Amino acid sequence: MKAIEINTKTDEFGNLKLNYPLHRSERKVRVLILMDDIVDYEDDETTWFKTVGANPAFDFLKEPSENIYTLKDGDVFND
Repeated sequence: MKAIEINTKTDEFGNLKLNYPLHRSERKVRVLILMDDIVDYEDDETTWFKTVGANPAFDFLKEPSENIYTLKDGDVFND
């Protein structure tokens, strides 16, 4: 197996673009992405919410029959 390391950047939208000719067409490839261990919890949480919000597996939660709670339900939680 041949390993290829490419140093690149993401664009202003966070998309990764690889400009590396493989000289092999119509073949399956496997891409490994290793990121630095810098933890940005806010970014991770935002990404998670966007991903879950766009996942069709959770579309049932948008149905009116699932909206059974109001702001008056439950007790106030002060931490």
